[in-house]
Amino acid sequence: MPFTDADVPGLAGKTFFVTGANTGLGFETSKVLARQGGRVLLGCRNRTKADAALESLRAELPDADATIVDIDLGDLVSVRAAAEIVAGEARLDGLINNAGIMFPPLQRTRDGFESQLGVNHLGAFALTAHLLPTLERTAGSRVVAVSSNAHKPGRINFDDLNAERSYNKYGRYCQSKLANLLFTYELDRRLRAKGSATLSVAAHPGAAHTELSRHSNPRVFNLFSRPMARFMNTAAQGAWPLEMAATAPGVQGGQYFGPSGFGQMGGPAEQVDSSARSKDADTARRLWDVSAELTGVEPAL
Repeated sequence: MPFTDADVPGLAGKTFFVTGANTGLGFETSKVLARQGGRVLLGCRNRTKADAALESLRAELPDADATIVDIDLGDLVSVRAAAEIVAGEARLDGLINNAGIMFPPLQRTRDGFESQLGVNHLGAFALTAHLLPTLERTAGSRVVAVSSNAHKPGRINFDDLNAERSYNKYGRYCQSKLANLLFTYELDRRLRAKGSATLSVAAHPGAAHTELSRHSNPRVFNLFSRPMARFMNTAAQGAWPLEMAATAPGVQGGQYFGPSGFGQMGGPAEQVDSSARSKDADTARRLWDVSAELTGVEPAL
């Protein structure tokens, strides 16, 4: 059954932590969660932008139960500090790992990782690991990874994972989005093996108009986006798969959600499938082990 924000159930008494919540998909998701009565922790890197987002949210929803949690996914010290704050909540029903970057020039995180791998995957991996005990104390909690159709051409370059020898911003983005799904499915396998009630799921927004494309070549972006605009989602519509993954009744661990329209670019959300490569258990286990080594944090599973 196609899913939109109108299908999000009542969320009174539930708490959600959304990273990258000051704009785009994260902001739209946070707004819907708050509208339905959930307590929303807005995970943001830039405090000025976070304050503006919270003000905007409260202008529309004066009674919203929302607060800011400072977090920089490109800084493992910041990730740990944010997790300690969130762990102080009475419950955590959903961790939505939405924050990400796309197509930047070669940059390094504070910990020395190639930025797309570091922010999109390693930061989310570490945050999830830190918060798993809190999530598992809440029956039916969910970890939601935000991937992309860009995972399909992605490859995990274990021989040059950190782009020490070569860097292609498009290929590295695809690698990070594949990593999101490999982690989702491996986390699901481990949670199931433990008999945990926490679910690991993923979503992608299709082609949505957000600030994520700020590093794209504007001429190329406009060349492709304008003819396809009628098939694309707004940011609010692109958030529907995230909202489905985080709140829809009957969701099972290991499921993946995306738009139902042409090419999974737009339209209401539904369960979708991912590439065979994203389901390779050997690659997922290897990536898990490497991620734990690089971040110094391993989920207790």
